[in-house]
Amino acid sequence: ALEPLSVGLAIGVAWALTGYLSHPSFYCSYVECCSSAGQRLNATALKVQLDTKLFGQHLAKDVVLKAVIGFSNNPNPKKPLTLSLHGWAGTGKNFLSQILAEHVHPAGLRSKFVHLFLATLHFPHDDKLKLYKEQLQNWIRGNVSACPHSVFIFDEMDKMHPGLIDAIKPFLDYYEQVDGVSYTKAIFIFLSNAGGDLINRAALDFWTSGKHREEIQLKDLEPTLSVGVFNNKNSGLWHSSLIEKNLIDYFVPFLPLEQKHVKMCIRAEMIARGYAVNEEVVQAVVDEMTFFPKEQKIYSDKGCKTVQAKLDIHEDT
Repeated sequence: ALEPLSVGLAIGVAWALTGYLSHPSFYCSYVECCSSAGQRLNATALKVQLDTKLFGQHLAKDVVLKAVIGFSNNPNPKKPLTLSLHGWAGTGKNFLSQILAEHVHPAGLRSKFVHLFLATLHFPHDDKLKLYKEQLQNWIRGNVSACPHSVFIFDEMDKMHPGLIDAIKPFLDYYEQVDGVSYTKAIFIFLSNAGGDLINRAALDFWTSGKHREEIQLKDLEPTLSVGVFNNKNSGLWHSSLIEKNLIDYFVPFLPLEQKHVKMCIRAEMIARGYAVNEEVVQAVVDEMTFFPKEQKIYSDKGCKTVQAKLDIHEDT
């Protein structure tokens, strides 16, 4: 028979071990946990990553960095942070949203607290609009209940059925709670090609007038951009209550990329693959890409989107 002292010691060790294993710091090192309420983003690390990996987008970097850090540092935000990123394909909208997601939840797009919606994949049929609205509301409600710091990314907004995104209006509004759930710590990001023409035209006007692209400020583009997507039937935000009620905090323009920015993308991709940077290869890849306007050939019509594929054919070099 075991002595009482031995039994007591065994029980004590068991309780201590159970307490250690269940402690959040241990448990969360093996199982992903929702960010704690007091956890703030590392502003320095986020800025460094944006500066070194996102090229030619001084406006987007500045606006998003300030908006996200301010939101993270606010212990009691009045509403969720809502960003709408606009610009042509390949300018960095997806890339920036992924970087941001990784700084909120380290697993990024693999995190169970980061949710990516693709209009053509998740909402393909226009005759199921009512069903999609219900599913979207239930999904957001359930996931924010599980993690107040959830991140929701809506890609291909310009392919989303008009009116669908309005289903999430109650979650973006200035309510402390909706049906007992608070959404004020969540982040919503919309990605859209809509408004890209307006942004490109403004950038070209600056270039034509002899101004540097870095002189373009948010006030030069945001008002035109918000009105443009509101009146664009192919924007996903056509006559949307989200714009009408001023629930989108920032319309973030992504400028068309110049040849020097495309070269930066190529060099970064070569380094990521473990290659030494070869300027002859960099120029060869650029030469295979197309630029607009036709006469001046200033901006890449696909941004950096085709860089990886085009670099593939230069693997041997």
